[in-house]
Amino acid sequence: MRRAILLLLVVAGLLAAMLATHRLTAPPAVRTENAAGQFDAVRAKARLARVLGDQAPHPADTAASDRVRERLLAELRGLGLQPRVADRFACNRLMIGRATSCARVRNLLVTVGPPTGKHLLINSHYDSVPVGPGAADAGIGVATLLEVAALLKDQPLARPVTFLFNEGEELGLIGARSFLDADPLARQVDSLINLEARGVRGPVNMFETSVPNAAPIRLFARSVEHPVANSLAVSAYRQLPNFTDVNTFESRGWLTLNLAPVGNETRYHSAGDDLQALDGATLQHMGDQTLQLATALASGPAPAQVGGETLFMNFLTVGLIALPMWVGVVLLGGLLLAFIVVSWRRRALWRAMPLMLAAVVLGTGVAWLGLAAVGSIRPGMFWRAHQPWAEFAVYAGVVAVAVALLAAARRFEPRRLRAASWLLFMIVGGLFSLVAPGALIYFLLPPLIVALGMVAARWWKPAEPLAGIAAALLLYLTLGATLGLLEELLNSGPLWVFAPIGALVLLPWLVEAKPLVDRMGRRSLLAGAGALLVGAWAIAAAVPAYSADKQQQWTLQYVVDEQARQPVWSIVNDRAPLPTAFARFGRWEQLRVPALGNRLRWVAPARPEAGLVPARVLPAGIVSIPGGRRVRVRLQTNGADSVMLVADPGSAVVSAGAPGQLRRFDPKATGPTATLACTGRSCDGAVLEFQLRGNEPLPLLVVSTRWSLPASTAELVAARPPNARSQYLPDATILVSRLQL
Repeated sequence: MRRAILLLLVVAGLLAAMLATHRLTAPPAVRTENAAGQFDAVRAKARLARVLGDQAPHPADTAASDRVRERLLAELRGLGLQPRVADRFACNRLMIGRATSCARVRNLLVTVGPPTGKHLLINSHYDSVPVGPGAADAGIGVATLLEVAALLKDQPLARPVTFLFNEGEELGLIGARSFLDADPLARQVDSLINLEARGVRGPVNMFETSVPNAAPIRLFARSVEHPVANSLAVSAYRQLPNFTDVNTFESRGWLTLNLAPVGNETRYHSAGDDLQALDGATLQHMGDQTLQLATALASGPAPAQVGGETLFMNFLTVGLIALPMWVGVVLLGGLLLAFIVVSWRRRALWRAMPLMLAAVVLGTGVAWLGLAAVGSIRPGMFWRAHQPWAEFAVYAGVVAVAVALLAAARRFEPRRLRAASWLLFMIVGGLFSLVAPGALIYFLLPPLIVALGMVAARWWKPAEPLAGIAAALLLYLTLGATLGLLEELLNSGPLWVFAPIGALVLLPWLVEAKPLVDRMGRRSLLAGAGALLVGAWAIAAAVPAYSADKQQQWTLQYVVDEQARQPVWSIVNDRAPLPTAFARFGRWEQLRVPALGNRLRWVAPARPEAGLVPARVLPAGIVSIPGGRRVRVRLQTNGADSVMLVADPGSAVVSAGAPGQLRRFDPKATGPTATLACTGRSCDGAVLEFQLRGNEPLPLLVVSTRWSLPASTAELVAARPPNARSQYLPDATILVSRLQL
């Protein structure tokens, strides 16, 4: 009974620890008192509240954006600064697909420090998406820039610091492009701190650097007191289709550090991204890091860029562990060789190794099956409001599978399993590092500790198991902490990917607990493992899917396509079934609306609405050029907030934009169509341009979007579930027409 209780405590402790991984990188609490010259999060948030005013959405080139800009200018002038406004119609090529986006943007710039020298640029954007006030994205950056400017303006800086509050980031990094192309100051910049947000709480991660990263990491490590950063995140980010202003700036080769929080993405790009949700500790963490980095960079010339990549990871939020990539590769090679030899001598390669691999693979399979089973009963993001319970079920499955396998392998003593598990750990790390080189940092120190313990065990036997426990603890505090951040980043799924990473963190502990497993009956262990698995998934299936804090994605659109027989309602959600009450509005089916892409949505016939006029695209000239032509059009928006021109898949569009601002598409970009979008008031009457190969006609799909719904839709809007709101896409009226040029 005593051993059973001990094993139960071990399992309970492990699962509790896995639920607490996000606490390992929690930012420091908001200070009640600040020393002179220290970032004041309370004061910064109060400034942001004045800038946001009524917290209305304020996309670029709208009346709401005008009001936010005037309040932002007032705050800057109130600090005794002299901001200037750079007003320009600009276009930027999007970083994914074959697309260009245009808008009129007004960038705000203010410089402190000496009048000469290379500038440090601190950048964020003040525009929001159409669905929310953007208190975090990127109000947190605006608040940080204001407070840091206030603190630096009277300091004896060695070189100028320019604060860029850009407009149009949400439309395709347009403000950054306008600054880079048209502002003379851009030629004087040599270093950049960029501030972004993908959430409203949690630590602020330094997730991107200039390449090579040795110089920025050295600066970051010596300047920031509570760092949260790792080279795995940097490597992974480079693989993802996510983009910030840094992607536009990177061609200049500036020393760069990019920071953002990712906690609670359910409020990101929604009405939930408000001041109340913005965590003061998160704002303080961003402000402290920005001020520390700015102070270091403004104290002299930017650090010289040096070759070579650096591996790095934070240890809790105490400091940064860093070493050159080549050292990591050599160390991994040496450790792999050592553990292969040890595993061979202990006869662990052909039996114990497959057992450990089976624990990882089967644990992952059980997680996938559990998610699929619950998802078949509760379609949609059933975990959204209570994600920790779904994570608990994933990790409970890993533990249950591992305990069952260990119970079936009683003849394998911990020495064999220890060698096999850490060898497998390093093999996985080596393979993972081929895809994401920055991951290597997590696969070095724990096995090194175990190897040292194995050597010390020649003179003192307990050294090896104690080293195994110490290595498992270090692994939890490092890779476990990163897993906590990954859980926030992948909150929309697929959640099963947490299983193999969780298995790497959990298996070393379970190997050390093998003596407890061996002393219990197999039936009892299997029954307990099964009960844990079923119980965990039962809880995950029973808790509510949505809450007031973490609401369901739910965007309502009224769509009129001139080629269709009638208008339709479109509800874009997480594919969860609609409430039964919606049957009174029509027959809903999950379909695709061809003009709006391939995403499945709930669609039902709608009544025609009078007075809706699509945007018109008027020919404005054709210019022949060698090998093709340039086609110009003039927009007549007819009340649309955004107009998107989609070229037929067969059209040979080479570039698109405005006259003098054609953006050539990346030849490697995928996507059958080429799109050119214009957003904001200034699009009415704007001239846009396509460049094409050859002289074939140019068929265009014209998608006109108004960020509002017809008045007659009030009853349908009122029927929206209580814990549901628009996210990413605004409620909108969308009119689709066609023409050929």
